[in-house]
Amino acid sequence: MQGWSDQPTYGWRKRLYTIIFEADTTAGRRFDEILLVAICASVLVVVLGSVPAIQARASTLLWLLEWLFTLAFTVEYIARLACVRHPWRYALSLYGLVDLASILPTYLAILVPELYYLIDVRLLRLMRVFRILRLSAYVSEASVLREALYHARRKIFVFLIFVCIVVVIIGTLMTIIEGPAHGFTSIPVGIYWAIVTLSTTGYGDLVPRTPLGQAITACVILLGYGVIAIPTGIMGAEISASMRRRPVTTRTCTHCMTEGHDLDARFCKHCGQALSPHQFDEPAIRSR
Repeated sequence: MQGWSDQPTYGWRKRLYTIIFEADTTAGRRFDEILLVAICASVLVVVLGSVPAIQARASTLLWLLEWLFTLAFTVEYIARLACVRHPWRYALSLYGLVDLASILPTYLAILVPELYYLIDVRLLRLMRVFRILRLSAYVSEASVLREALYHARRKIFVFLIFVCIVVVIIGTLMTIIEGPAHGFTSIPVGIYWAIVTLSTTGYGDLVPRTPLGQAITACVILLGYGVIAIPTGIMGAEISASMRRRPVTTRTCTHCMTEGHDLDARFCKHCGQALSPHQFDEPAIRSR
């Protein structure tokens, strides 16, 4: 006999899944809007609790509110695990880990009070705002940016390797030219100076004194402006390509929790599992 987590989602689990995970439905949107308000309110409680004057006057109320929010988020987390086909896959996914991290600090604070302020990690759950508000501008651009970063990852990696090579060479060169007398006591210190200078930050804690060193500094600063333009061009090209791709919806695969499928998709683009159509509301299409 198959385990419960391997059974198809049906009945009350299907209804609960649609409400919790499908932001394209009316019920799902209302649930997520309430969830966003609760997240912001719970973080506000933590922020206010860090103010000594407010803590002295309303410590009991703030404590009760925090436990109320934590219990509500705990029930919501359990409900998410209960309605998915593979609970462990959701628990180990990005959203699952963020959801778990949002409730753990309150319980851990019983043993280690200093962890209480880590409750602010709940703000990470606001990542859902892009799929909850159903504003096409936000939803589309969030998806485009994610796709652009994914497709540009190799180009960016090669670019970062090039930058690392450049800063090591320049840092070594400046250590030889300037030497300990001008603060360049080692190659790591020279590399630190090269990174700060190439990024055009310029803290001023290390300043070349020799004419050759100053000339190299000017070249590194000019090179820094060109370096900034390279990833901008890479991302610009990838974003342009991503915007030409087909529109997607927020339908989530019940098998691997992947979302962002094409409008006419019948199977998950990641695992190949059949996608179930909405049964409780008409989907809101994500236009680009």
